[in-house]
Amino acid sequence: LHRLGIQAFEPVLIEGKAIQIHPLVCQAFNADFDGDQMAVHLPLSLAAQAEARTLMLSSHNLLKPADGKPIVGPTQDMIMGIYYMTVEKSDAPVTPCDELLAPKYKKQRRDRHTKYFANEDEIVTTYELGKIDLHEPALVRIDKKSVIESVPFKRTVPTNRIIETTCGRVIFNQLMPKDAAFFNISLNKGLVGDIVANLVKSHGINATVETLDKIKSKSFYFATKAGLTIAIGDVTIPPEKWSIIDEVEKKVLALEKQREKGEISENFWYIETIGLWTSATNRVTEALMKNFDRMNPVNMMAKSGARGNIQQVRQLGGMRGLMADPSGRIMELPIKANFREGLTVLEYFISTHGARKGLADTALRTADSGYLTRRLVDVAQDVIVIDEDCGTSNFMLLEPNKFGKKVLQTLSERLLGRTSAQDLIDEETGEIIVRVGEIIDEDMISKIEAFNLDSFKVRSVLTCQTLRGVCQKCYGRDMATARLVEIGSPIGIIAAQSIGEPGTQLTMRTFHTGGVAGQDITQGLPKVELLFELFEARYQKEGALISPISGTVEINDDPFVMSITPKEPKPEVARKKKESDKEKAKKTKKGKAKKKDPDTKTTFTHEDIIGRKVLVSHGEKIRKGTQLTQGLVNPKRVLALKGIRECQRFLVDEVQSVYKDQGVDTNDKHIEVIVRQMLRFVKIIDPGDSDLLKGDLIDSGRFERIFSRFKKAKMQPPKAEPILLGISRASLTTESFLSTASFQETTKVLTNAAVEGMTDYLRGLKENVIIGRLVPVGTGQEKFKNLMVHYSKTPIAPKAVESISEVIDYDDDE
Repeated sequence: LHRLGIQAFEPVLIEGKAIQIHPLVCQAFNADFDGDQMAVHLPLSLAAQAEARTLMLSSHNLLKPADGKPIVGPTQDMIMGIYYMTVEKSDAPVTPCDELLAPKYKKQRRDRHTKYFANEDEIVTTYELGKIDLHEPALVRIDKKSVIESVPFKRTVPTNRIIETTCGRVIFNQLMPKDAAFFNISLNKGLVGDIVANLVKSHGINATVETLDKIKSKSFYFATKAGLTIAIGDVTIPPEKWSIIDEVEKKVLALEKQREKGEISENFWYIETIGLWTSATNRVTEALMKNFDRMNPVNMMAKSGARGNIQQVRQLGGMRGLMADPSGRIMELPIKANFREGLTVLEYFISTHGARKGLADTALRTADSGYLTRRLVDVAQDVIVIDEDCGTSNFMLLEPNKFGKKVLQTLSERLLGRTSAQDLIDEETGEIIVRVGEIIDEDMISKIEAFNLDSFKVRSVLTCQTLRGVCQKCYGRDMATARLVEIGSPIGIIAAQSIGEPGTQLTMRTFHTGGVAGQDITQGLPKVELLFELFEARYQKEGALISPISGTVEINDDPFVMSITPKEPKPEVARKKKESDKEKAKKTKKGKAKKKDPDTKTTFTHEDIIGRKVLVSHGEKIRKGTQLTQGLVNPKRVLALKGIRECQRFLVDEVQSVYKDQGVDTNDKHIEVIVRQMLRFVKIIDPGDSDLLKGDLIDSGRFERIFSRFKKAKMQPPKAEPILLGISRASLTTESFLSTASFQETTKVLTNAAVEGMTDYLRGLKENVIIGRLVPVGTGQEKFKNLMVHYSKTPIAPKAVESISEVIDYDDDE
């Protein structure tokens, strides 16, 4: 599903016929041990071996190309082992006679129990002799200079290096590099992930790999030693459960009576009832989690992040809560029982809808997600980094991505790894924080955050002017290496994989509170597909109304009429004018814009708005392109009304909001690569003196070249307008007929190509694969064509290579 699905390993001889695999790479392969099969390839030629060893070795592929976070790290049993090592039992061992002591004596007794150790080895030896418990608090003088005792991680320096900690934490910290801080907290999956990410940043890949291997062995050891098991008795039911349910039932009954008397509407009753039961479920869950003992295996499993989550524990020991009926409407009758008590026949029957739907959805989703990935690969496969710097002065203005009040991505999240298109100067000190053309790294981000900026100008693939590809500066940092992207990187394929691979995690979200159309219902995978494919029929059915002009809204109630009177909103006018003048000048220079008629009053009647919620109010001043009613916003309307930049930003933000909603992190760049391909073409509206035809679709880069050629020759240049294509349409309009024919409608594509006598210049990846040539990326680039690979006297293996060009020293002249 993504490029980490194929990696190179140094073979280790083993007994037995099953292939064994390192547990830390299972996440990248999405492998489990229930009978999975894998293909094993043996690189024969020297060139293949060199390539596998430098580029594909598993120890060099620690970061995920989608978002640059580590994909190698402890999971499942290992997390359980780490949590078990670092958790603290809050009390010293209690003997039966201690129970009789008064509380104040208990505290004295605990202090008397606290043990002191001169160094880390001493406490570990004591533990091995069985004289101290793994989780027992003790005072230890540690070897490390700084300690981390809180989240988010903040280093503190303890006096005399003496801290209260446990033997388990000491053992864990002995696995870390010497100069790392001492982690004196209970570690769960999230925190371990953060530690790995920080290690990669501070100590580099080699040190991280060694540390991870040590952590793996130790955590498996302690997970085994702990001997954790679950029995039904470990799922404790909170004593206050039924009193919470009784209390809510009374309120629900009162609502029911009000509804029967006609005091409240059906809709209000439904929403309130659902709200009451949801709060009851949450209260029962809180009680359940409070009731758990810290060392309870079920509690440890969910809290550590090893497996399962609080939602699942809730169903075991709290209450199952509300369910959806077959149409996806949430039923107002909840399941009050949990799995430990057992369900009644009715409750069991209600549960079947959800369970069956879950299975059906999973099966469909896998197929849909795979098909989406295939289309994405096809549209983006020829986007390759081919140039150092295209020298464009265009930029993209980045702002935080907000959904209503909720911030989905902060500005600093979006800036990391981008090339700056503006200088940032500290007014007070005169220090230049960021220069134009610099890649924004973690250190710069922390300085930028102090400025509290609302927006920042960066280079983007959307504004790159390289022909048939992208330049390094516009793309910025490669997520998987955390360095500037290399020339020859297949960023199109990586973008397609980074968007397609998490596709299976996106739900086919079909739950909705019955009949009440809330926020636009299409979410998850169908929404992503809609944004990339632009199905016209869907927008006609569920589209939102968008104001074609700027002006003031007037709403009359009887009969319902909403009209917009053109009158430029005053406060915005200065900024708006400047922008449009510049844009007009730019457009007329390229021959794209015609003189507009002055805006006329626009009116919408009841028929236009039927069944939709109006989002604007009477007397409100609005800008052109403002959404007037709820529903899906058609990106083509955004392009027509607000121009190409706004359309690009709209698409990127919308796709991101779907992924963020499901907790999937994908870098903006990948979405931008796809959006760039959707907006690649312009439509000729006036051929001028050229031999183009009106209505032709032509690559915008090619159009720019033709345009400037005619301009120089003082002839009438052609005029065109940008158009937005869905990914399937865009794939079928590429230059290469081989790639197009292998995608869809093969016969039609090949007959057209034959009739037109087309030539395929083999610039993308697919067309080269089809005819069996090396793909023009990475080591298959022209400049590496005539290389000879020799055995080196010193083996390459131990050193992680920074880039392929390090291993290959070639002369440009040869």
